[in-house]
This record gives sequence, structure tokens and C-alpha cells, in this order.
Amino acid sequence: MQRLSSTAYQALIEGAEVIEQDHFGDKVLKLKDKTFLKLFRVKSTISSAWFKPYSVRFARNASELVTRGIQTVDIISCYRLGRYKKTAVHYRPLPGRTLRQVFPALDEDGTRVLAEQLARYIAQLHKQGVYFRSLHMGNILKLPDGALGLIDIADMRFSRSPLKEALRLRNLHHLARYEQDVQYLIKDQTFCSTYARLADLDVDKVEAVMQHT
Repeated sequence: MQRLSSTAYQALIEGAEVIEQDHFGDKVLKLKDKTFLKLFRVKSTISSAWFKPYSVRFARNASELVTRGIQTVDIISCYRLGRYKKTAVHYRPLPGRTLRQVFPALDEDGTRVLAEQLARYIAQLHKQGVYFRSLHMGNILKLPDGALGLIDIADMRFSRSPLKEALRLRNLHHLARYEQDVQYLIKDQTFCSTYARLADLDVDKVEAVMQHT
């Protein structure tokens, strides 16, 4: 992790576009060179986040995903911004559109095809031991080549073996929390039946989770 002075930080973000912010300030910036800077606020000068920064977790998660053959953002560097009580991760974005953008434009057949692809994708993540706490359609991209990839990856957990049933269902619950997303996955049996078959789970359990919005 590099320490970035106030002057260097201001030079880095000159002309940047604010993509996301909250009442504490900027959270995600699109820089002039089309790369992104994601900022993580450290609440206290003695916070554990200084020792295990979310920016570093983000970068390590990206590396682990790539190792497991899962497409995600390309990390450039991590920074410590002491004066601002923030750390940051600088990365090249993953090209594509979020599933939250893609699904509404699809007809019934297209929705069914993408729902099956998503079920296969999530089943594969779980088989590879990937537990993505921020699992929702705003964080899954449809890439130009038709494959899927992950963004906003700071909050993840990895295991060497496939996820147990309880963790699989808990992770699906994260996906099902967003009614605007899950409506495309419960129109028919495609998503639930595909995931249940690949995960060797009772389809009724999967349906119960997905329909509990």
C-alpha cells in the first residue's frame, strides 16, 4: 500500500467524475484515464481498518478471484490517504453492463436464458468456495463476450471446498433481498431448478429463499 500525499491525491483525481458518494464524501471516482478509484473511510485513527484496510481486502479478493478463473476488475494500486482518514483502491474497470441494467431490456426467452446462466454462474461460485456477501444484480456484469463477472468485491469469503448448504442458501438470500432483481428469477422454474440441480439441493428450499423478498 502506497501513502498518497494530499497534493498527489488532488492531482490523481483532477477532472474525475463522481460515480458514487454519501454524506461523508466521494466513494467512487472515474478518473480522466477511465480507471476507477474506490475510497474507504476509516472511522477512527485507532480503527482496525488501518491494519486490515478494505482497499487491501478488495485487491486481495480480486487476486483470489482471478486465481480461481473468475473475471473481475484489474487492480492497479492501493493507497493510504492519512489526511483524509481514508484508504483507496485504484483499478481498471471490468467492461460490461450490470444484470440490473440487462434484465429489463430482455423478452421472455432472453430472461429465461440469462436466468439459467446466472444460476449456473452462482452455482459455480459456490462450488469454488466463493461466498460473495454483496451478491446482487448490480454487482454482476454481463461482459462483451457474453460471460459474467463480479464487481464491488470488498466483502467476500473464500474456502478451499464447496460451500455447505446453509451458506449457499444464505448467499442466495442476499440476492433475493432486492425485489427489483428477484422478479426476473422467480417468473418460472428456470433459475431455482437450475441452481438446485447443480448444487444438489432440494428445489423447494431454493424457491423458499428466492421468493422471500
